[in-house]
Amino acid sequence: MSIRSYGGQSVEVNDEGFLLDQASWTPAMAEAIAEETGLAPLTEKHWKVIAFCREDAAREGQAPGLRRIAKLSGVDMKELYKLFPKGPGKLAARISGLPKPTSCV
Repeated sequence: MSIRSYGGQSVEVNDEGFLLDQASWTPAMAEAIAEETGLAPLTEKHWKVIAFCREDAAREGQAPGLRRIAKLSGVDMKELYKLFPKGPGKLAARISGLPKPTSCV
């Protein structure tokens, strides 16, 4: 575990950079994490995926996997790979302030 500063707020993260406290997440943090990972600025499509991930996780109790995001968010798999290259499920969850999806290695 370590402490990182995102959006002017210090938070604890695990070894892979995922927030340990989902409740501490803010949109400003999402922008900062996106910048850290090379995805800034976030577009309307990014925010659509982020909103879906957060809402789905609140309902289901865990971060959605990539197939679930592609099937239910309104953003198809091909687009997800363009928006979140090199591991869209994992990257979308991290920017959304969620734990790594159980379906990601």
